[in-house]
Amino acid sequence: MPSAKDVQARAEEEGAGSEPPVYGALDLGTNNCRLLVAKKGRSGYRVIDAFSRIVRLGEGLAHTGELSQGAMDRALEALKICAEKMERRGVTRARTIATEACRKAANGAAFIERVERETGLKLDVVTPQDEARLAVSGCAPLLDPECGAALVFDIGGGSTELIWVRRSTRGRAVIEDWTSLPCGVVTLAERFGGVDVTPDIYARMVEYVGEELTEFRSREPMPELKERGFHLLGTSGTVTTIAGVQMGLKRYDRNRVDGAWVEPHSVSSVTRQLLDMSFEERAAHACVGRERADLVLAGCAILEAILDAWPADRLRVADRGLREGILFSLMMEDAPKRKRKRRRRRGRRKKVSAGPANAGSQPETGE
Repeated sequence: MPSAKDVQARAEEEGAGSEPPVYGALDLGTNNCRLLVAKKGRSGYRVIDAFSRIVRLGEGLAHTGELSQGAMDRALEALKICAEKMERRGVTRARTIATEACRKAANGAAFIERVERETGLKLDVVTPQDEARLAVSGCAPLLDPECGAALVFDIGGGSTELIWVRRSTRGRAVIEDWTSLPCGVVTLAERFGGVDVTPDIYARMVEYVGEELTEFRSREPMPELKERGFHLLGTSGTVTTIAGVQMGLKRYDRNRVDGAWVEPHSVSSVTRQLLDMSFEERAAHACVGRERADLVLAGCAILEAILDAWPADRLRVADRGLREGILFSLMMEDAPKRKRKRRRRRGRRKKVSAGPANAGSQPETGE
């Protein structure tokens, strides 16, 4: 399997007269390994293949400072499947990224080398800032045009990104401020426990995350953002799980969850429902499952701390994120030069822009 750099070089050599590019976007996180393979469509992109597996790459990292052998083996198995899918689908433009676990682990660089040696995939360990930008780009189409701003958050396995975003006069998502908290569902569950979570343990998790939020809360970039009206936009397994439970879904349905609005008081209701369940009951729930049963309450604690810090009337749920952000960025890079120049001229008059908030709003096929 050629690396992402190889397929990109091959595409450039083939020239403008070749077949439309096939894009690959791979995100290796602390908890999940996810892949999207897509072609550009008339309105966004058309998914032709996808893959998602919980690998828990960051399992035990908070205690040892290193990726464990078992975790690396699980991730490599998933990455080999991704590499095979990318090769079979003829991917010509790709970006393959790794996030917090590989940033933080003492043996992260050695693992990246092993991945390239055994799979041909060259993982790009992104910065927290790039991770925040990609998250916003991926879910920007879900920003409410009736609101002047949104607090976008991505609850990951090893970190949580929070980004204040405003809508420009041209309808683009402009990042005003962001932060990356060193806590995610895996790290929080390992710190406090995730199997038997009592109300007291849960309260301590919420308090811990609240303290982590203090500095970012104190430096809100534009107080008028909230005065103009804002909403929360969450992209993570936590918010999609809560939405599925709140809807009473017997089986998780992305088409119903992605883009759904959830009232904050519903989050508290779902959390109490999950707290009342045993581990086995959570594992048996169709929208939780055994792989997330020991992590879901840690995610709820992070979300509750965010809701406490920034009370909002509405929360929008995004079953999309880094992979979609990668696809949009690759497609923008391939846009005709005239369009790119126009975007650059506009960009000089702006802060950081994460892309159109109303373009490419939906993939043309689901996952």
